[in-house]
Amino acid sequence: QVQLVESGGGLVQAGGSLRLSCAASGATFRTYSMGWFRQAPGKEREFVASISWSGGNTYSDSVKGRFTISRDNAKNTVYLQMNSLTPEDTAVYYCAVRLTWIATTRSADFGSWGQGTQVTVTS
Repeated sequence: QVQLVESGGGLVQAGGSLRLSCAASGATFRTYSMGWFRQAPGKEREFVASISWSGGNTYSDSVKGRFTISRDNAKNTVYLQMNSLTPEDTAVYYCAVRLTWIATTRSADFGSWGQGTQVTVTS
């Protein structure tokens, strides 16, 4: 029932920053654990970061120290602040709702995927 819309992607030079937003509607956002994933052409959808209803977060090794996930429950929005971007970060970025109480990084355990937002990082 929840609908998610990602925004904030774009074209940026290596070393630059972007902030992605994921706006939720149609359900009680504050009860959801949320995740960010990314997918490059021909590759599997890859876990990036997640945040629980209480604010605890998890990051993939590839983005630790560079990306920060946060949420504003009053605005029904989750964010992904991306710093020190590299061309390897180029992908379509998606947000999703975690469907299980179990801590997981598997895309199959998330749903209500948004349409994605393109991030392109040039050298």
